[in-house]
Amino acid sequence: MFETLSDRLTSVFSSLRGKGRLSEEDINATAREIRLALLEADVALPVVRDFIARIKERSRGEEVSKALNPAQQVIKIVNEELIEILGGETRQIRYAKNPPTVIMLAGLQGAGKTTLAGKLAKWLSAQRNTPLLVAADLQRPNAVTQLQVVGERAGTPVFAPEPGNGVGDPVEVARRSIEFAERNNHNIVVIDTAGRLGVDTEMMQQAADIRDAVSPDEIIFVVDAMIGQDAVNTAQAFLDGVGYDAVALTKLDGDARGGAALSIRHITGRPIMFASTGEKLDDFDLFHPDRMASRILDMGDVLTLIEQAQRTFDEAEVQKMASTMASDEDFTLDDFLQQMMMVRKLGPIGNLLGMMPGMGQMREQIDNIDDKALDRLQAIIQSMTPGERSNPKMINGSRRLRIANGSGTQVSDVNNLVTRFFEAQKVMRKMKNGGMPGIPGMPGMGGGGGGGARKKAKAQQKKKGKQRSGNPMKARQQELERQQRRKEQQENAQPQLPPGFGGGKQPQLPPAFGGGGMPNMPDLSDFKLPEK
Repeated sequence: MFETLSDRLTSVFSSLRGKGRLSEEDINATAREIRLALLEADVALPVVRDFIARIKERSRGEEVSKALNPAQQVIKIVNEELIEILGGETRQIRYAKNPPTVIMLAGLQGAGKTTLAGKLAKWLSAQRNTPLLVAADLQRPNAVTQLQVVGERAGTPVFAPEPGNGVGDPVEVARRSIEFAERNNHNIVVIDTAGRLGVDTEMMQQAADIRDAVSPDEIIFVVDAMIGQDAVNTAQAFLDGVGYDAVALTKLDGDARGGAALSIRHITGRPIMFASTGEKLDDFDLFHPDRMASRILDMGDVLTLIEQAQRTFDEAEVQKMASTMASDEDFTLDDFLQQMMMVRKLGPIGNLLGMMPGMGQMREQIDNIDDKALDRLQAIIQSMTPGERSNPKMINGSRRLRIANGSGTQVSDVNNLVTRFFEAQKVMRKMKNGGMPGIPGMPGMGGGGGGGARKKAKAQQKKKGKQRSGNPMKARQQELERQQRRKEQQENAQPQLPPGFGGGKQPQLPPAFGGGGMPNMPDLSDFKLPEK
């Protein structure tokens, strides 16, 4: 959703890089470009004005003028101000001291309240809660049925005593749902209320009556992030008419400009609590302002990627894969397929790559990634015999043709898969041997100061040290000198304490942090223990 804004801001900051000092003209030009980028992203004008004023004020201060890299300091300022606009801190649910905790959803029709109710229920269940969905939208046709279907998919029971379609009292349904939850040990109640195509008095009154009847612990305003500036107007109208505690943004995976997300928090003063990023029930999570700001500035969102992997991967699968990689057995095509399927569980490959830092410059290539390629690879591997998966070297020309026909692919596809597998197998072997090629300092593989290079150099030095002269008199003299050096070393040898405790070389601070190293620590031998 924020691709356009991200691209514009990235181009603005790229023009600053390489400048050792920023003039007043540079700051004004940068502020002007950021203002245009925000306005094009449909951010509300009052928000843009305050945002630019803060950036210009801080950019003219000492934190930029005295910075070693002014361009990076400006990016840091923009990042911090974006986080502040988006809410500053992640907003958590306030749970009731005495269950059940009541969460009421409000918003217009089409914003995605019913679907978000199911997503919220599944997310709460993953947090070891026992939620109950309440069908209090009795106006929209088939709204009750839709919530029942969504609840079944989410594995959450639905309280729906009325058929809906204009029949039933939503206030009474909401009131009875609290009693039902108490009797059936549901610690959270999620009430799906009715909406309208636009803000009107009847809708506001009904939402206010439900609020007064159940006294919800959280009222969440659900808003479609794709409707632009009207989202801000609707948010303000609901705040004045019903009141709410937090905002949930839906359809953040759309291609709209998304400035509403940057405007709602600033104008209404209510934080964004949840974000829905897809059609699946799992495409839902807490809204993290710092992570969203990082993604807008093309710094990636690695924390979300890690959390997503922790939720998706089964611990037994991870342990099995780790034991396979650590064992002496060779990496097989079955292991290769298992790794690909584990990655596939995380979601579309393009979304995963989009969470990596700097991937905004490769957005066109990422958009062209075909997730069906993994399906083709799976079909090719599963068309092989168990022997071929364990030993791919036996796959000759006739076997490749048979595999291609069995998987509905071309022989070239089979050839590409086998080639990629052998490359992955080489990498796994090198990892088992204790290193990776080209990584400095990794043991076993060299690569600019690796353990292999050091061992080789030490062996050559040792070998060189044992060389003797062909002249017997000179060889005897060399032997006497070596014996004398060993004797002196034994006499002068003293046990050395680790650096920082009086022994060895003291660590040195980099010049950028004052240089000169750290002060020498006192020798521990100067300290005497008290006598008994």
